[in-house]
Amino acid sequence: MTDTAPDAAPRVATFTTRSPATGEPLAEYPVDGPEQIARAVSRARKVQAEWAALPAARRRDHLLRWKRALSSDLHTVARTVAGETGKPAGDAALEVVLTLEHLGWAARNADRVLRRRRVRTGLFTVHQRASLVHRPLGVVGVIGPWNYPCYTPMGSVGYALAAGNAVVLKPSELTPGTGVLLAELFDAAVPAHAGLLTTVTGAAATGDALARSGVDKLAFTGSPGTARKVMAVCAETLTPFLAECGGKDAVIVTADADLDAAADAVVWGALSNAGQTCAGVERVYAVREIHAALCERVVKRAGVLRPGDGSDAAYGPMTLPEQIGTVERHVTSAVASGARALLGGPESVRAPYVAPVVLTDVPQDAAVMTEETFGPVVAINAVADVDEAVARADDSRYALGAAVFCGNRRAGAAIAARLRAGAVSVNSVLGFAAVPALPFGGSRESGFGRIHGAEGLRAFTAVQSTTVQRFTPPIALTSFDVPAAARERAVRLARTLHLRH
Repeated sequence: MTDTAPDAAPRVATFTTRSPATGEPLAEYPVDGPEQIARAVSRARKVQAEWAALPAARRRDHLLRWKRALSSDLHTVARTVAGETGKPAGDAALEVVLTLEHLGWAARNADRVLRRRRVRTGLFTVHQRASLVHRPLGVVGVIGPWNYPCYTPMGSVGYALAAGNAVVLKPSELTPGTGVLLAELFDAAVPAHAGLLTTVTGAAATGDALARSGVDKLAFTGSPGTARKVMAVCAETLTPFLAECGGKDAVIVTADADLDAAADAVVWGALSNAGQTCAGVERVYAVREIHAALCERVVKRAGVLRPGDGSDAAYGPMTLPEQIGTVERHVTSAVASGARALLGGPESVRAPYVAPVVLTDVPQDAAVMTEETFGPVVAINAVADVDEAVARADDSRYALGAAVFCGNRRAGAAIAARLRAGAVSVNSVLGFAAVPALPFGGSRESGFGRIHGAEGLRAFTAVQSTTVQRFTPPIALTSFDVPAAARERAVRLARTLHLRH
C-alpha cells in the first residue's frame, strides 16, 4: 500500500551496503542530496566559529578526548571497517591504530606548527615588525575512499579539525558506516561541539553536491578520472582542491640487498588488503644478478597465502566488485604479451577473491605496468643496474610512493632521492605511512597537495601576513611626499649593497 496522506513525510531515498565477501546486506543509509548537505555545511559553519575561537590547548584536549573514545571503541570501529571492506579483523584494527597515531600527533602539534611567528624584515623595512599566522579555512569537505575508510579520510579530517576547521565527510558509498561512526563518536566525546564533524552519505551525486556546497576546501581520495570531474566542479567557484589519486608504486632491489627482507616486504606490500592500497607494491625492478633469487623467495612466501573470510585468511575479497575485471584484464593481457606467471595467473581470479599472482618478464608498456591494478598482483622485472631501475620506476604517470632495498643504507637513501615519488621507504615498504610527522602525497596522476605532518596541518589553513610599523623611517618610500632626489639616493644605496652581497 502506498501512503498518500497529504501530511505524510516525504520518502527519503536510501541505499544498502553489502558484505563484499558474502553479498549479504549490512545496513541502510540515506542518499543525501543538496538540501541535506547545505544544512550540514550551515550547521558546521556555526559550530566552527566557536571551535576556532577556542584556545589551541582546548581544541587539543577535545581532540585527544575523541582519540581516547576511538581507542575505547577500537574493536567496534574495526568491526565496522572489516564488515564493509572484507579485510581481516587484525588488518582493520591496525588501520584504526594508525589513525589514532595521526590524530594524536595532529592534536598535539597544531599549536606549535600554526601559531603566529615573527619573520625577519629586510634592509629597507627595518621599521616594520613582520609576522604570519595560519588561520582556519572554515568548513572543509572530505570525500573518502573505500580501501582504508578510517585511516585515509582521517588524514584530512583529523588535521583539518586540529587546524580549527569544521568538516563535512562524504565516505565511499561502499563504506559509509565507518564515516557515520566516526562522527557519532566525536559528538559523544565532545558534545559541546557536536556537528563539527558531520557525515553525509551517498554515491557520486552526493559528492558532486558537496563540491558545490560552498565548502572552503575539498580534500578528495579516489581515481584520477573522478578527481578530474570533482576538480572541474570546484573550479567553477575556485574552491581549493586537494587530491590523492592512487599510484603504481615501484620497489628497487639492488645486488647487495637483504633478499629475504625484500621478499617479505614485497609480498606484504603487494598482497595486504588484497592489493587495494594506493601506495602498495605493484612493480619491482631487481638488478639482474639477484632477480631470479628474489623471484624464488617472493613466490615461496606468496604461494602459501590464501584469501578468504576466515580467521586463517591472509587477506579478504576485492571490496569493489568492478575491480576484479581490471585485475583479470591486466593479468590476462600481460601473459598474452609474453610475461611469465611465476605464481597464479588468470585462473587466480575467483570472484570475490583473487589469489596471489606473481609475474615476470612483463613488457614495460603492458597495462599491468602502466595502469593501477589495485589487486594482489606484483610484477618483478630484471634490470641491468640501478640507473635502469630508477628510470623504469619513474617511467609512470603516477608518482606517489616507492621503496628501495639496498645493503648500504646511505646508498639506499641516495637512490631514494633520485625518485620522483612523493614518499619513499628504504629497506621497508610504507614506512612513511606510520610516521605522523611526514607529509604524504604525490604528483602527476597521483594528485597534488599533502596530508599528514606539519604540511598537512598547513594545508587546511589560510596564511595571513601582517606588518606593524615600529617607527617612522628616515625616508618614507611609500609616500608621494618623498622628494625624488631622496628616492634616487635610496635606490643607489640599495643597488650598491646588493652588488656587494
